[in-house]
Amino acid sequence: MGMFEEYQVVFAYIIGIILLYFSGRFLVTPMKIAVRLIFNAVLGAISLLLINLVGSFFNYHIALNPVTAFIAGILGIPGILLLVVLKQVF
Repeated sequence: MGMFEEYQVVFAYIIGIILLYFSGRFLVTPMKIAVRLIFNAVLGAISLLLINLVGSFFNYHIALNPVTAFIAGILGIPGILLLVVLKQVF
């Protein structure tokens, strides 16, 4: 094996490591966003259930439907506060 072929192998390894790094970055970033959305959705659902549980003593509830679930899931706690304010206004 000549010296030129050895440089080609080293260069191929370097390119492979760089491609592996960038493909990993492209896969990790959407996973971070997905985990954050799932966390907000779970926190929003628990908050809605707690508000409905405590609110049942005061005849206060927020309907559980796709719109409220979407708002609570995407926005999390600020979404819950938005739903409470909208419930008071309307």
